[in-house]
Amino acid sequence: MKTGLLLLLFFFSTNVAYEYNIPVKTTDRSSINNIELTEIGEFGLLRKERPGIPAHFHTGIDIKRPNRNYHSESIYPISEGIVISKRQDGPYAQLIIEHENEHKFWTVYEHIAGIEVNLYDYVSPETPIARFMNENELNRYGWQFDHFHFEILKVQPIKLKRDHSKPERLFASYTLACYTIDDLNKYFYNPLEFLDKRLN
Repeated sequence: MKTGLLLLLFFFSTNVAYEYNIPVKTTDRSSINNIELTEIGEFGLLRKERPGIPAHFHTGIDIKRPNRNYHSESIYPISEGIVISKRQDGPYAQLIIEHENEHKFWTVYEHIAGIEVNLYDYVSPETPIARFMNENELNRYGWQFDHFHFEILKVQPIKLKRDHSKPERLFASYTLACYTIDDLNKYFYNPLEFLDKRLN
C-alpha cells in the first residue's frame, strides 16, 4: 500500500504541467514578443563602471511598462512560488520568489513599487505582486526607473543576516557580482530564453 501511494505521488509530481506567463499584463501573456526592453535592458550587456560600482554584466532584463498607465500598472510572477525576500526602500524595492517546478529556480523583481504580497506568501502567475512606479515616484527617484529589472537565478540567492532597517530582506541577488561571462552563466538564466522554452 505504501509503495503504491509513493508511486502515485511520484507520478503526479513528475507529470505536473506548470503554468508560465510573462510578468506584465498584455493581451497575450504567453509570448515573449510582448516584452519590450529598455534601450540598455538586454541580458548580458556590459554595464560601464560608475561611482562605487565596478563594470559588470547585466544579470537580467529591464522591462518597460506595457502601456501608458502611470498609476497602477501591475507586475506578476512568471510562475507559482513562495516569496522569500521583500525589500521596500524606494527605487531599490525588490521581491525574490522561490519556484520549485521541474527544478528549483528563483526570480527577482526590482525597481518596483506598491508591493502587494507578504513574506512567505504563495503566488501564482495571476497574483499581482507589485506595480511599476507611478508618475509621482518617478519624479521623486528619477525617470531612469521607468521599468523594472527582472532576473532568473540558477542558484540560491545570497542569504543575508537580519537587518532591523530591512527586516524582510532575507536574500540578495548576484546583480553586481558578475564581472565575467562565466560569472553570468554560473548564476543566471537569460530570462527571454528561459521563458521562450516554457511558454505555451
